[in-house]
Amino acid sequence: MGFEKLLIDLLNSTPVRNGAPEDDLADVAAGREWLAAHGQPASEEEWHALREARAVLQRIVRGEDPAATAAPLVEGLSYRAHFADDEIQWELDPAPGHSAASRAVLAWADLTKAGGNRLRPCANPECRLFLIDHSKPNSARWCSMAVCGNRMKARRHYQRSRAEPAE
Repeated sequence: MGFEKLLIDLLNSTPVRNGAPEDDLADVAAGREWLAAHGQPASEEEWHALREARAVLQRIVRGEDPAATAAPLVEGLSYRAHFADDEIQWELDPAPGHSAASRAVLAWADLTKAGGNRLRPCANPECRLFLIDHSKPNSARWCSMAVCGNRMKARRHYQRSRAEPAE
């Protein structure tokens, strides 16, 4: 579908920066700017729907809510067929004011259907980011090996070294 970047950017729009949680969609102006930067309609209605979709999808990916929680986000969604270059092409026809939210839910559904749990939260409990694991063994754990992976490995090393008895 091609909405994977929209999905991961949406899920990661509540990062922790300099130790403080932030919200890249905190107000209408920021939300409209974010929507426009992602090639989506940038209305206040779209912003409200997008924030709702983000909250629902974050809970689903974290395993806090069942997948069916996303059902209201795709109500009124349909595909419209048309001919182009002697072939049928399908065009997404989302409910008004829900374009980006619908696309994010469809991207999540495509990732889920494509196989396995490739979309997951970062394994660092202090991080609020998500990752899409494109590795063959599907074993990525951190949003960034350089940041979260390194921190977690250093923390485990420190804990092991403190647990060892002194000679």
